[in-house]
Amino acid sequence: MSRSAAPSAALAAGGAADVPTPGGAGRADVSPHRTGTLAVGLLVATVVLIAAAVASLAIGNRAIDPLTVVRALVAYDDANPLHLMVMELRVPRTLLGILVGAALAVCGGLIQAFTRNPLADPGILGVNAGASFAVTFAVGVLGLTTPGTYVPFALAGAFILTVIVYTLGSVGASGVTPMKLTLAGVALGAACTGFTTAIVLRDEGTLQVMRFWSVGSIGGRTLDQLTWAAPLIVAGLVIGLLCARSLNALTLGDELAQALGARVRSTRVWVVVAVTLLAGTGVAAAGPIAFVGLMIPHVVRWSTGPDQRWVLTYSMVIGPAFLLLADVLGRIVLPSGELRVGIVTALLGAPILIMLVRRKRVSGL
Repeated sequence: MSRSAAPSAALAAGGAADVPTPGGAGRADVSPHRTGTLAVGLLVATVVLIAAAVASLAIGNRAIDPLTVVRALVAYDDANPLHLMVMELRVPRTLLGILVGAALAVCGGLIQAFTRNPLADPGILGVNAGASFAVTFAVGVLGLTTPGTYVPFALAGAFILTVIVYTLGSVGASGVTPMKLTLAGVALGAACTGFTTAIVLRDEGTLQVMRFWSVGSIGGRTLDQLTWAAPLIVAGLVIGLLCARSLNALTLGDELAQALGARVRSTRVWVVVAVTLLAGTGVAAAGPIAFVGLMIPHVVRWSTGPDQRWVLTYSMVIGPAFLLLADVLGRIVLPSGELRVGIVTALLGAPILIMLVRRKRVSGL
């Protein structure tokens, strides 16, 4: 059978029970019972996120009881030092954790579906490295030190690396393959990391600025910094969710996706835009935070299956919950001081990555 006839034959196969539609992965994924179960699971995940946010507001070097936290939120008294701590320190930190956690998790899910590689994430494909190099260039060469000024550079770095990786991954008669994308991403990411290190080591001031930022942290941020991060991340999340239905078809391959009515080229363009907004803004706001984009979509797919609408929606809730809980753990694990959230996610994510490698099969796309 010719290659061009394969999609038609697949569509004509009796029942099409194992051929996903653009809106889902199969009949079982769209049944009322299945939808109800997933909706209940999403509600539970939302409750966990709310609990993580409350813990982030209450737990730290100085514990604050939840009632005081509520009073600080609804009846703020600037003469009360506990209210001041909640509103000036912990609220911005918590809100940024929610935004960055959602951005990284959804970005990871988009990249995994986009590349048809269940082990892809912004770090493996070099997106984070591109954004980090651009920010380091802005600090070390141009002398910028305000986090808000990092954004255009991080977005440009993420976008350029994404386009280059995808271009290199599509070279050859076989077209885009997960292996070529991964190899291109790892190679370019390593090159960007080398250039980043060279810029950092050439100047003491740049080293002092970047050594804290590069670890990944959501602490020490203000509400003013959220005003530029929130719109970009929300825009990226909306674009990513709107691409979910087409991504369901895209994971099957280009020919079958086109036969199912998906607009392959436009979907790829919009996914690149979403990945750029999410990864670039996330890195600019909090630094490169590892493993969130890799692990969260995997954990989600074990529960939801491969339907990208549910994968991305769950990731948007579970990602922030995980990041906030990791941040809370970093505040209390040491007798004095705290571990930055990027270190905690790496410590938690490494065993999970090892577990993924040892599994007989990874969660399917």
